[in-house]
Amino acid sequence: MISIPISLRKPSVLVGIALGVFLLLFFAKQVGATEASKTERVMLNFVSADIESVVRAIGKATGKNFIIDPRVKGTINVVSSSPVTPALAYDILLAALRLQGFTAVERRGAIVILPEADAKFRASAVTSLGKDSRGEQMVTEVFTLKYESATQLLPIVRSLVSPNNPVTAHATSNTLVVTDYAENVRRLAQLIDSIDQPSAFEPVIIPVKHATAADIADAVSRILANGSAAAPGGAGTEGVERISVVAEPRLNSLILRSDNPSRVARVRALIERLDVPGSTPGNIHVIYLRNAEAVMLAQTLRSMLSGNTSTAASPATTSLASSAGASAPASATGSAGGGMGSAVSASAASGYSGSTGSSAPSGQGIVQADAAANALIITASDAVFNNLRSVIEKLDVKRAQVYIEALIVEVTADKATEFGVQWQRGSLGSAQNSVIGGTNFSTGGNNNIFSVPQVSLTPNLPTPGAGLNIGLLNSIRLANGTVVPNLSVLAHALETDSNANILSTPNLLTMDNEQASIVIGQNVPFITGQYAQTGTTATATPFQTIERKDVGLTLKVKPQISEGGSVRLQVFQEVSSVDTTSTNNASGITTNKRSLESTVSLQDGQTIVLGGLIQDSITNGVEKVPLLGDIPLLGALFSFDKKRRTKTNLMVFLRPTIVRDDALASRLTKDRYNFVIGEQTSPVFDGARRSELLTFPAENAMPPAAIAPAQVPQPAATATP
Repeated sequence: MISIPISLRKPSVLVGIALGVFLLLFFAKQVGATEASKTERVMLNFVSADIESVVRAIGKATGKNFIIDPRVKGTINVVSSSPVTPALAYDILLAALRLQGFTAVERRGAIVILPEADAKFRASAVTSLGKDSRGEQMVTEVFTLKYESATQLLPIVRSLVSPNNPVTAHATSNTLVVTDYAENVRRLAQLIDSIDQPSAFEPVIIPVKHATAADIADAVSRILANGSAAAPGGAGTEGVERISVVAEPRLNSLILRSDNPSRVARVRALIERLDVPGSTPGNIHVIYLRNAEAVMLAQTLRSMLSGNTSTAASPATTSLASSAGASAPASATGSAGGGMGSAVSASAASGYSGSTGSSAPSGQGIVQADAAANALIITASDAVFNNLRSVIEKLDVKRAQVYIEALIVEVTADKATEFGVQWQRGSLGSAQNSVIGGTNFSTGGNNNIFSVPQVSLTPNLPTPGAGLNIGLLNSIRLANGTVVPNLSVLAHALETDSNANILSTPNLLTMDNEQASIVIGQNVPFITGQYAQTGTTATATPFQTIERKDVGLTLKVKPQISEGGSVRLQVFQEVSSVDTTSTNNASGITTNKRSLESTVSLQDGQTIVLGGLIQDSITNGVEKVPLLGDIPLLGALFSFDKKRRTKTNLMVFLRPTIVRDDALASRLTKDRYNFVIGEQTSPVFDGARRSELLTFPAENAMPPAAIAPAQVPQPAATATP
């Protein structure tokens, strides 16, 4: 019972107290209603109901706020045989939405219903799942691994996640980021915890005393692959999967790692049986090379043993132009190629000689090369051989190749004009009374007015030269009575305009640090000397000496790939042609030559301009009679004008592409193959021309070989007698 003091018994005070009591009773009733609503059960009976209507009803029963994406459309069936709690009704709604391809994501106190494909971008990010995360709710969790590799665990986890939801591995932090339904993420957490466990056994290091660690590791791996080292009741494949054998060349030891002590013991026993002295006395070893050239590698090893670097000197500093062959005859070019082969043969021969092996210090060893088998024969102690073997494994790797595309553009424009007038007057009577005179300009050809009587003493005039020729014709009677034609006036006008556009795109493929060349042109003979006797005792058999030279396009490239992916190129490029105006020249043929030699460095796939020429030549010439040729207007009758302008633009571009695997080589080959087939089957050619160029149908043409997976360089194989 509440006692009210008499001092407070006033009407206003009583009204305030009554209002407070009323509000207290009202809020108590609301709290009680809320608590009752959580335990109040609802009956679900939605058959082919609209999704929006069902969500509105569940939201009213659970008191949750929902946001529905406009793309969420359709009907669902939600039926319960007995009343269920609001929490269970919410879970049933999420399960029904998932069957229709929709899901719910909680965002800032509201639940967003949207398509499942977009839920991964709005999923709640958590570090550990709690009990509040609903099973059908989309969440994102980050798993931090302690012992296993996130990259190796990624394929396992990805196969257990819904196809539309992402799983990514972050190698730097060794973490997995998984976005999926909360129920599935909880199962993945248990699976990852069971896998991410520390290894019960540390790696075991076994020193190799008599053999080479790499050879023992290779033999043990082959035996394990065949199942020979498996337990009597176990499978060989299990041994391969659960034990690893790694060779350590620096310590000449083997590193074993496994979670099964018995398996490690069996492999250790196998290694002890293999690590025994050789049955054949001596220290002769044979190494078969896979990629390197035995002769060249033998020279390098012998130089390393003897400490002399002269025999291993590289001809990289040799200028490409010295071997360009731009002025070399065809026979000399062939001899040059044969000379290179002779040099290799000489090296191989020196490799077999006993003096080669004796050049190494005593006790170091002898290295011989067998060019036919591409193998090295090494006579050395085990310690020296192990060092040499380590060097050979690093050098006997597949070298990368470089595909080089060149673009040579030459644009030439030549324009010339000629105009002149010549005069002649003469009388050929007796020898004492002959008079002749006139103007003579160097127009060339049969356009010289004074060349007419010398060219022909017959009534027929010679064929005039190029251009417009207009003259005044009369005749002259010779002393013997013969009448020959004579030109008194000859006007000559000529204008020439020629353009040439030459585009050359040579391309070639070569190995790293190997020179490659391509020559496209003709082998033209050049007279270098002649001999003929004179006099009464002269013979009728004069002779000439001829030298043949390659005229055309020559490209020589030597690439060198650096560790960072850039390419250093030594380039020699030459374009030569025969001057057609000098073919009948008594002094010999004249050739036009444009050559470029340079060393550049650029990135893989980068296009660079090596150089070029922009030439604009203007020539103006005037031949005239003094005084008469200077008279305005009339001076043109006593002069000969000649003007010529020649413009030449020449640019050379180059682009290297590093080819490190067979897949890229096949792709480049297929691209060039399709380009050639496309050019030959182009509609530009008519049927007859196409049949000449293409001897087989394009649809039946043999395609390039299939792309094979890239091969990882393997250690060189050895055989120890």
